[in-house]
Amino acid sequence: MGSVSSDDDVSDQQSERCGSYSLSADVSESESCSSSSFSGRRFDAEGASSSMTSSPRPVARGFGFPVPVMVPVIGGKDVVVWDEKPEKSDTDLSEVEMMKERFAKLLLGEDMSGGGKGVCTALAISNAITNLSATVFGELWRLEPLAPQKKAMWRREMQWLLCVSDSIVELVPSIQQFPGGGTYEVMATRPRSDLYMNLPALKKLDAMLIGMLDGFCETEFWYVDRGIVVGDGGDRDAFSSMVPSGRPSVRHEEKWWLPCPKVPQNGLSEDVRKKLQQCRDCTNQILKAAMAINSSVLAEMEIPAAYLETLPKNGKACLGDIIYRYITADQFSPECLLDCLDLSSEHHTLEVANRIEAAVHVWKQKDQRKHLSHSKSRHSSWGGKVKGLVADSEKNHSLAHRAETLLHSLRLRFPGLPQTALDMNKIQYNKVLAQSFCILHITDSYYL
Repeated sequence: MGSVSSDDDVSDQQSERCGSYSLSADVSESESCSSSSFSGRRFDAEGASSSMTSSPRPVARGFGFPVPVMVPVIGGKDVVVWDEKPEKSDTDLSEVEMMKERFAKLLLGEDMSGGGKGVCTALAISNAITNLSATVFGELWRLEPLAPQKKAMWRREMQWLLCVSDSIVELVPSIQQFPGGGTYEVMATRPRSDLYMNLPALKKLDAMLIGMLDGFCETEFWYVDRGIVVGDGGDRDAFSSMVPSGRPSVRHEEKWWLPCPKVPQNGLSEDVRKKLQQCRDCTNQILKAAMAINSSVLAEMEIPAAYLETLPKNGKACLGDIIYRYITADQFSPECLLDCLDLSSEHHTLEVANRIEAAVHVWKQKDQRKHLSHSKSRHSSWGGKVKGLVADSEKNHSLAHRAETLLHSLRLRFPGLPQTALDMNKIQYNKVLAQSFCILHITDSYYL
């Protein structure tokens, strides 16, 4: 039910409303709003007003719409203010709080005390990716899909960490067209060349791995705890045959908590065998591609001064007597030298790699110093000393080349070798933010 006022009342209400402010009018309006029906008065641009009174509409069960409050403002119009605002869901709030915590940790360099003792941003991001990878994939010991919570966590937090790379750009020339015809050249932004090449490739490899795990929903094999298998006593030989032959790895020694796969009595079907072999081959290719990206990024990093300061003074102190005698011999064969070394465990192999890599940089440093001394003294009259410097420089260059060849052969023989001391120093002292996104920390989770 509604009524419209006459023209005379319109002018009186307009002068009363716009000319002076009346407290009693507001009180009367508030009383009428608090009654069983509510009224609202609005003014148009010409100053005309209209009042409407109606009963509240029936509201569906479970939905309560608050009564609007009419607030008079200068200008002759009323503003509708709702008493309550729609609240966000608990899930959105928890994700926002988690994102705030992650970025606060990155900004403080992992020093949540705020004492200014945090690490640089590049190392903080690299550590965050490592910790996230360990959380999601660290306990993935079975060929089965990732849990939905872990998959959502991986994608969400990786998106948070990688969003920083959107601001790392470079300017490249771009051709654009005028609306009426013709072209002109402008500088456009593009992700930096290393991010432009490596990040899409890494995202593709990650999607391939997760998609491969999602394919193991229904399988003919299953897993049991190793303790149950050993307790039965029937499949000990079968479990021992699962351990790969050759040099044992520290990652596969005495891992009693790993589950043991079981197959039907008749074995796996031919289709399942082919699928497993294809997944194995595809995973090996993914691993090779990831390690190639990892090696290229590490090779572009500068060698930190902290690592160079810890090197011995000469190559013999780095290598030891046996390796130094073989590497300085007239006839040098890297494969024969590796056959003579103790590479029975991963620890010994990694120690040999660290020694060889240290010797490479010791000889390279000597070679650089000899070149610098030669450039300074080439105008000197001491010809004999200059010839000696040139001979020493050529010897250091030859020894460094031999050591690099030996290290390359060692890595080809043991492709799963962990990161060396130099690689870890590069990651620790790296200050280039873009390179921290492309550093991979490959764990057992990527071995299917």
